[in-house]
Amino acid sequence: MQATIEYDMLNNDIHIGVLGGGQLGGMLIRHAEDFGLYIHVLDSNPEATCARFTNNFVLGDTLNYDDVVNFGKGLDIITIEKEAVNTDALNYLREQGVKVYPSPEIISTVQDKYKQKEFLQQHEIPVAEGILIEGKDELSKYKDRLPACLKMCRDGYDGKGVMMLRKEEDFENAFDVPSVLEELVEIRKELAVIVARNEKGDVTCYDPVEMVLNKELNLLDYQLAPAEISDKHAAQARDLATKTAKALNLVGILAVEMFLTTDDKVIVNELAPRPHNSGHHTIEACVTSQYEQLLRAILNMPLGDTTAHKKSVMINILEPAEGKKEQLQQTFNAALSTKDAHLHWYGKKNSKEGRKVGHITVNGDSIGEAVSKAEEIRNAIK
Repeated sequence: MQATIEYDMLNNDIHIGVLGGGQLGGMLIRHAEDFGLYIHVLDSNPEATCARFTNNFVLGDTLNYDDVVNFGKGLDIITIEKEAVNTDALNYLREQGVKVYPSPEIISTVQDKYKQKEFLQQHEIPVAEGILIEGKDELSKYKDRLPACLKMCRDGYDGKGVMMLRKEEDFENAFDVPSVLEELVEIRKELAVIVARNEKGDVTCYDPVEMVLNKELNLLDYQLAPAEISDKHAAQARDLATKTAKALNLVGILAVEMFLTTDDKVIVNELAPRPHNSGHHTIEACVTSQYEQLLRAILNMPLGDTTAHKKSVMINILEPAEGKKEQLQQTFNAALSTKDAHLHWYGKKNSKEGRKVGHITVNGDSIGEAVSKAEEIRNAIK
């Protein structure tokens, strides 16, 4: 158990380490400047997004014990912008007095999708039923469960590590690593709620957002905030997010991805105890962004107002195919020419086709207005 500390930013220099140097860390750094914080970043890519935003950028592997321990020595707090980190090293640093948020226990639970599902079930949080499969040779025993969804227990991201099994012939190309064989849920909408909790136990939620996936890439295509769901379902989603944060004893922020099913149930799909795509819109559309909220939570400060002052649509910008790079400039021009559209370019180098390289948040007085402006931006891209 870590001792509760309230940080005195007026009289102390506070040094926060971030494991992972991607775009989420980059946006966190920019918000940390408002609080006069020193941000240190560990990443193995010298051209990572964060490298341009801090002088305290350290080259190293977030999964390597020694790299993480050496990075963390002398820091006040360590947080994450991805789950692929060495939890043994974080445990050691915590024993040496470094605050680690989210805790190594939370990270360890979330790193493994089956452990994550077991945790949620133990705390009576509704999820899709699933069983552990050690390898694809076991699948023949469960053909009566088809159609089903197969999820790698570890190392999945951005739609990778998930596949549908509809018939026995699909077993041949299935993942041959420990995976969760999950019942195929009839989904009406995909939702997410960002919830924050500080050491005092204060909890606050953002309104649920609705995520629309690119079916071809199995990647978030665009997002509506707030979700177009009933007040009853919105309350259920916020309640589930709050219950999950409390069960984890969270300090920090947590993205709780959920399904609204065709039989009118809200169930939890996956957890991410860090800044998340589903909270990008909070920068321009809410009183307090998810990045500022994370800093407030891990510094044990009062949590910020999550009220949205605008409706919004968030569009991912994906790396185009070779020979179509001009689409990026068209995207920039369209976004910068649209009222209340906000361009975020991550500055990634050598990105693969279909990977996220930026996003645009479009605000409006109504969801319809925001959607209309977002469609105008997309229609300008040839």
